[in-house]
Formats: sequence, C-alpha cells, structure tokens
Amino acid sequence: MHAFSFHNPCQIEFGAGQIAKLAQLIPAQARVLLLYGGGSIKHNGAYDQICSALKQHHWREFSGIEPNPEFETLMQAVQFARNEQLDYIVAVGGGSVIDGAKFVAAAVPHNGDCWLIIGNRTPLSTALPLAAVLTLPATGSESNFAAVISRRETNDKLSFKNPLVFPKLAILDPTLTYSLPARQVGNGIVDAFVHTTEQYLTYPNEARVQDRLAEGILQTLIEIGPITLAEPNNYDARANLMWAANQALYGMVGLGQPQDWASHAMGHELTILFGLDHARTLAIVLPALWRYRLQSKQAKLAQYGRRVWGLNGSDAQVANAAIDKTADFFQQMGLPTQLSAYSIDADEAANGVAAQLIRHQRLKLGEKQDLTPDDCRAILITAA
Repeated sequence: MHAFSFHNPCQIEFGAGQIAKLAQLIPAQARVLLLYGGGSIKHNGAYDQICSALKQHHWREFSGIEPNPEFETLMQAVQFARNEQLDYIVAVGGGSVIDGAKFVAAAVPHNGDCWLIIGNRTPLSTALPLAAVLTLPATGSESNFAAVISRRETNDKLSFKNPLVFPKLAILDPTLTYSLPARQVGNGIVDAFVHTTEQYLTYPNEARVQDRLAEGILQTLIEIGPITLAEPNNYDARANLMWAANQALYGMVGLGQPQDWASHAMGHELTILFGLDHARTLAIVLPALWRYRLQSKQAKLAQYGRRVWGLNGSDAQVANAAIDKTADFFQQMGLPTQLSAYSIDADEAANGVAAQLIRHQRLKLGEKQDLTPDDCRAILITAA
C-alpha cells in the first residue's frame, strides 16, 4: 500500500426531509446563491423545501447549469453573484450542477483569468462556502473537491481539484431521486461503477481494506441496479444507490492505491466531440480498455471476477468472463458498450480522441503511465 494523506471536511445529512436542516446549518447572515439546472427541482419537491428552509435568509437564484457545465454559463453565474454580493452557494442537482458550483465558488473571489482555475493553472487563496443538495446520485461531487468543466468555444473538457471547494455540507435525500428518468438512473449506476473500478482495478497493491470497500460498492450497485430501474419509489434501493455513488468518490476507495482514470480521459473527449452523456462514454471505453490491457490487469480482473461476480476458473478465464459480465451489466442498465449504438464511426472517434489527448498533453495515461494516445486510438477502434 502506498503512503497517503486523507481529509474530508464535508458534513453529510442523509435521509428523507434533511433539506430542512439548511435553515440551521447555513449561517444566518449568509447571502445565498441558489444554483441549479433545469426545472426538475421544481417537480421533485426540492425547490419548495429549499425555499422553506431559506425563508429567513437573503437568497437569489441562478438556473440553467447544463449537463457537462459550460464555462460560459458559469461565468454568467459568477458575474451575477458578484453583482448581488452573494457569499454562500447552495447547489441543487447532480454532479454537473455541483461541479459548476465549485467553479463559481472559486471564481467569484478570484482576481485573474478564471479559465486558469481549470487544470489548476493558477493558485487559489479563497473560495465561497458551498452546500450541495443532491438530486442525481452518480459522481460523488457532493463531498469531494474535484470538478470537471467544459468550454464549448475551445472544445475542452477539463478538471480541477482544490481543497478550498470541498462542500461544507451535503444533503442526501433518496426521495428526491424518485422522479428521475430511467436514463439518468442507469447513467448514475454506471458512473459510480466506473469511478470505483478506476481506483480499484489496476494491479495488486496489498491495500486490502480499500479493495474490500471497492468490491462492496460494486456488489451493491450490481444488486440494486435493476431494482432502482424497476421500482422508482423503492426507498431502500434508492438510498443504497445514493450512498454507493457517494462512497465511490468520497476518497476512501483510492487511498494508497494505484489509480487508472484512462477511461475518464477518453470519455471526456468523446463527450466534447460527440455530445454523449458522460456515463455512456465510460460504458463504451471501460470494457474495451480492459480487453486491451488484459495482460497487465489480469491479476486484479481475476480477483474482481471471483469476489464480485463469483466466477471460477483460471485467472485468464475469470478475467475474460469478468469483462463480459461487466459489459452485460452496463447494457442491462440501458447503456450500450459500442460506438455503433450511437451511429459513431470508430475510426473518426479514435482519431478525434487521440488528437484531443495530444492537444491536452495527456500523453501518458493509466496506472503505470504507459498508455499513449496511439494506444487510446487502438482501444476505441475495438469499441466499434
């Protein structure tokens, strides 16, 4: 196990009706920016509950944060917050809204070029405090310090990390997910699944507790995935999905572990080039990546196959069968694993992603930093 440092300052309030706690947990003198996406929060009950909780606070709202939040929209929110002298953010939504809120929190007090915040290219000295009300479980953004922001003007989708944008508070109410479309539920399950495997499925590293945490999350997602799709109002299933997605990127799974993230690097480029949902790019890339890297990942794939899927046989047999099981599960959740399902030409996708990785200087990917843009091109061609 590698050395590590861990700290997570986010207070989590889990369960039905927890939005009401915003009234006491947000400072009375705070001038609040309520940040959200479309109208779904006005249909699932979150908006009315937040209005009630903040009735003694000064607050203003800004809506329209896109899936894959865009820099241009977020800068409008930044200017709005500055003009209104708002100093506390409440983000309501899924990972996109919360990621966007992290950028806004960092950008409002920033004096320089705010685009340089992305990619950690400029130091931050402060950020606005942030609370997250989660309505779409998938990314774990509600209690970590990472965000991914897109810029349509330059065809970029890039991340940044900074402890200053850790949410102070996260409200996780599973009942807010009841009205989600099946597509978004399936996306969230696969997103959480791949977040877990990016930190777990590399090579054996004697991080036994972290391995068991990862395997428990994966088994939970496999168990409750079909239930969350078939029974939208099943509280226990939705609660376990929400907590599994949170824990996938809370920070514990990857402690002391070699981590991959090549699927995400390729997936981000597929999203910006072809407009695919983030989770759907991961469902395409991950099985293809595992097959391409079968030799170097075989030991961990075999462990995964035996512990998570209950498979038997030689390491090679179990590893191959585990990849097939994973692809089947993604498809069961409604996410195809081939580019052709979206009428995307594999050569065009492969060449486009390789070119984007080169442009973004992502020249060495994977847990051993030995996966090149040419390798990524070859992986995507196999995902035809």
